[in-house]
Amino acid sequence: MAACGRGLCRAVGASPRPAWRRAHSDARGRLKPEYDAVVIGAGHNGLVAAAYLQRLGVNTAVFERRHVIGGAAVTEEIIPGFKFSRASYLLSLLRPQIYADLELKKHGLRLHLRNPHSFTPMLEEGTAGKVPRSLLLGTDMAENQKQIAQFSRKDAQAFPKYEAFMNRLALAIDPLLDAAPVDMEAFQRGSLLQRLKSLSTLKPLLQAGRILGAQLPQYYQVLTAPAVKVLDQWFESEPLKATLATDAVIGAMTSPYIPGSGYVLLHHVMGGLEGMRGAWGYVQGGMGALSDAIASSATAHGASVFTEKTVAKVQVSSGGRVQGVVLQDGSEVRSKVVLSNASPQITFLKLTPQEWLPEEFVERISQLDTQSPVTKINVAVDRLPDFLAAPNAPRGQPLPHHQCSIHLNCEDTLLLHRAFEDAMDGLPSHRPMIELCIPSSLDPTLAPPGCHVISLFTQYTPYTLAAGKAWDEQERNAHADRVCDCIEAYAPGFKRSVVGRDILTPPDLERVFGLPGGNIFHCAMALDQLYFARPVPLHSSYRCPVRGLYLCGSGAHPGGGVMGAAGRNAAHVVFRDLRSM
Repeated sequence: MAACGRGLCRAVGASPRPAWRRAHSDARGRLKPEYDAVVIGAGHNGLVAAAYLQRLGVNTAVFERRHVIGGAAVTEEIIPGFKFSRASYLLSLLRPQIYADLELKKHGLRLHLRNPHSFTPMLEEGTAGKVPRSLLLGTDMAENQKQIAQFSRKDAQAFPKYEAFMNRLALAIDPLLDAAPVDMEAFQRGSLLQRLKSLSTLKPLLQAGRILGAQLPQYYQVLTAPAVKVLDQWFESEPLKATLATDAVIGAMTSPYIPGSGYVLLHHVMGGLEGMRGAWGYVQGGMGALSDAIASSATAHGASVFTEKTVAKVQVSSGGRVQGVVLQDGSEVRSKVVLSNASPQITFLKLTPQEWLPEEFVERISQLDTQSPVTKINVAVDRLPDFLAAPNAPRGQPLPHHQCSIHLNCEDTLLLHRAFEDAMDGLPSHRPMIELCIPSSLDPTLAPPGCHVISLFTQYTPYTLAAGKAWDEQERNAHADRVCDCIEAYAPGFKRSVVGRDILTPPDLERVFGLPGGNIFHCAMALDQLYFARPVPLHSSYRCPVRGLYLCGSGAHPGGGVMGAAGRNAAHVVFRDLRSM
């Protein structure tokens, strides 16, 4: 452990397991030798799949290797008294049907909606005695325009049209999220009946086309062009463009100047909470409370959820069909089907017997792009950051901007690009892009009185460092210190407020949460790894070459984010297959 401000930097994974998040094996069912379905991994998608299957009468068990459920949607008390959403930290993309179908409010889910939701402070030199400018965005369009007009009156007038344009594209893509992609394998090689059934899955695509209509070419450009090219057609002011561009690159090893970054921009604006499109919020009690609510819904209908039960192998019969799993302790659990919430790489390269997988399939899985730029830093502080651009209240109570995603080093899109170029050279960004969130500004249960938890989503940090360096404690702390120095420039006194911190580099995210390469989406959200091609072409319908084995995590359609769609869609595909067996 190393000194950090006035507190301590805890070694990653060194914290004791708090009583309020202990294993639930006994409380959620005794292990039986056979189930109808087994789910590998209790991430949110795996739990969603289990909840739907159990409601459909399919006796389901979930096996999680860690001591706590949730995968990346987890709450952990890394520093005593401070509860962190250790990996994922915001909610918006979870599908509305899942809220309703699984009765998540009944099972304890509580949300804190954020308004305003975005704050970008400036570092402005030569303004002695003046408060630096900032850009604060929320749900009030008139107020947004007033904020944007500080930088460009033209942009202020264009912003409502841009929002309407993007919302229309999000509306068109929305139906595609809730259905399996067109089953190209069935369409190409199946029976006449299978081909006719696969044609029915074209309906969401046709529906999307009708919504976009004559503007389809402009929308196609959003999906394929660099985000900067799209934004340049709408706006002239760099603070606005850079703020919007953060959504195009968040979690992705790409630059807003690289083609295809426009899609990730869309992926992060097509959510909503409690009927409010585009709304983002914090989960009361941290992201683990969402996973707990989903698990509660599943177990209330009879599902079993086990922690500290690592699946070592998927069992396949001599006839080439799944027949269950083998746990690390040697226990065999039989089942008709197995759903894997693990990444495609872990599922098919480590858990599935290779002799049952075609060489071409294995090769494609091994070649998936899993590059990640993310280092997640969780920080405990004894007071709120005091930004030069928005000074704190006299008594230190949270102000509207404290509840936002606070974008630092984001005044110009070229800053984002230069940060990306550093990582391409094998170096952590000299001036990293930082998304700073303070969930305790709305949820005081997360920290002791007067204190706060801060989530720092930082990029770009390469998985492999240049010059043969390793991500050891020295390199971890060097990056975290660089991030803290950047925050200090915007909010003097920040470093003195730090009580402790938890640093998760790409290798740490891979080791702790099973995210390949540290990628929060399991594999890149690039156009060549989406829809028909997620995870690989001909296997995008949650099925795989081994009969009875399915993928239900972020590596399957529609991809990453705390969305639940992959789990829900996979469960429905599995149920249809079980009925036809």
